[in-house]
Amino acid sequence: MTKKKVNEMSFLDHLEELRWHLIKSVSAIMIAATGAFLAKGFIFDVLIFGPAKANFVTYQFLCRISKYIGMEESFCFTELPFEIQSRTMSGQFSAHIWTAITAGFIIAFPYVLYQLWKFISPGLHENERKHSRGFIIVSSLLFFTGVLFGYYIVSPLSINFLGTYQVSSLVHNDFDLDSYISLIRASTLASGLVFELPIIIYFLTKIGLVTPQFLKKYRKYALILVLIVSAVITPPDIASQVIVAIPILILYEASIFISRIVIRNQKRNEKKQV
Repeated sequence: MTKKKVNEMSFLDHLEELRWHLIKSVSAIMIAATGAFLAKGFIFDVLIFGPAKANFVTYQFLCRISKYIGMEESFCFTELPFEIQSRTMSGQFSAHIWTAITAGFIIAFPYVLYQLWKFISPGLHENERKHSRGFIIVSSLLFFTGVLFGYYIVSPLSINFLGTYQVSSLVHNDFDLDSYISLIRASTLASGLVFELPIIIYFLTKIGLVTPQFLKKYRKYALILVLIVSAVITPPDIASQVIVAIPILILYEASIFISRIVIRNQKRNEKKQV
């Protein structure tokens, strides 16, 4: 569909176009969710409850690191002192459904992006479409990297801290299934979306809302915001917040570099037109 044809479309035509893209996206998510629903054993026993086991790869790695640098071996343990339980009749079935849908969204994310791109790309100029061809690949890689970071770093740190925290030895931790899964879901999805920062900055720069100078000027405020975000998605200990904050700060610096390239290309195109 050319830009001319897009301009000739009415508002209702755009809504109809958007509706079909949404239907295709939802259909892809539901198909992937069905597969995740059927793979219950792998999804729950391996993925969901993996960070609740002492032999989880992150704990083993952090245990070796803590031993190597001579720190307290807080990640060296044989079991986590809590139990997970379901206290409602439909608790396990509801958890199964919503976990499958979440997994379906993560699996179908590249296709959802593809449908989003098909909807917005006809409104772009040819040179804009040319410079944005890698949008789906880069966005998907960033999202999946963020999801892995959330699963292997944020989730274990949160579970280890909250699962071992006690106000008194008289209180035993028995976590509700929904509460536990919500923590895993929030950690992975939030990290996946946060890792999309360079893509967001790219488009904000393209439409003129952000410049490299703006990002540099407010870098110190961004640092505070990053620390706040880290505090929200991690347990309230300094080590965990620093571990999460570092990649976000790297992404922010990468966003400045991307914004500079976008501005440079825009100026180059303007000179060619003159």
